[in-house]
Amino acid sequence: MKFLWPELLWLLVLIPLLVLLYLWLLRRRRKIVVRFAGLANIKAALGKNLSWRRHVPPVLLLLATTLMLLAVARPTAVITLPSTHRTIVLAMDVSGSMRARDVEPSRLQAAQAAARSFVQQVPLSTRLAVVEFAATASVVQPPTRNRQDVLNAIDRFELQRGTAVGSGILISVKALFPDAVFNLRRANPRADERLTSQENGNDADPVSLQTAEGSAAIILLTDGQSTTGPDPVVSAEIAAERGIRIYTVGIGTPDGFIIGSEGWSMRVRLDEDALKSIASVTDGEYFFAGTATELQKVYDTLNTKLVFEKRETEVAGFFAGIAAVLTILAALLSMVWFNRVL
Repeated sequence: MKFLWPELLWLLVLIPLLVLLYLWLLRRRRKIVVRFAGLANIKAALGKNLSWRRHVPPVLLLLATTLMLLAVARPTAVITLPSTHRTIVLAMDVSGSMRARDVEPSRLQAAQAAARSFVQQVPLSTRLAVVEFAATASVVQPPTRNRQDVLNAIDRFELQRGTAVGSGILISVKALFPDAVFNLRRANPRADERLTSQENGNDADPVSLQTAEGSAAIILLTDGQSTTGPDPVVSAEIAAERGIRIYTVGIGTPDGFIIGSEGWSMRVRLDEDALKSIASVTDGEYFFAGTATELQKVYDTLNTKLVFEKRETEVAGFFAGIAAVLTILAALLSMVWFNRVL
């Protein structure tokens, strides 16, 4: 548990002071009773079963006060809540390596089948977009709630040459923030962002001007072998600065698969390290999909994670609510046992 205002925790020193004050009042009351009554009368007045009851309401009030002081410091905790994701971008690799058959019937066909299932399970309140990337990247379906349009976009995938994972990430960011400006021909795509900002008379980095604030996520499906375009990790950092999480799905096998035609051949392997780095930078998560069945399970898991996710949330209201219940309980017990509110 953390506190947004930890400097206010010093107020907890009031608790031992209140305990000392209560003990002092008990001792003072005992002296007064002894002065005006005999011991026999005292025992008769207290009764056999009431001696411990008089301490219960004050203890409850003490606990309530402690919780209220903790609430003032604004405690936070990591709890599972309904996801705030409102737009999800499916970024799909359509490079030549996706024809590999180490995932049957092929990496691309297995990815398409799993993506279709995912689309049909996502709540209708969530908008979906589709981005395809090979040597270049493009938005094949802007954010929409029309599931049929998304499924049609997935069905239209065609294999192309090259793999630019960084471009796929940046075009996905642009699908969420159309005003974003990147240089997809450089390893560091930030160069044009700064230039554009300065030309507009603004020295601030445009990346920081708009953030998703947890309302968007990217699901990146690829074998991770980037051959051209911007640095994928730098691209992921740009997405992270806008508050976008990237969930990477590695499709294929580490041993790879040999593909070729017309006299040439090459082995295409799954680059898990690259995908793990991308996910880590954005506080996302990496999933391995070595078979079509595993790929389907990955999408089922992602669906659950995007509907419910763990977030650090302020719980001061919970503390205050428990304190209120304890206070009411102390008052009720005092009325029932002593016909008065302590």
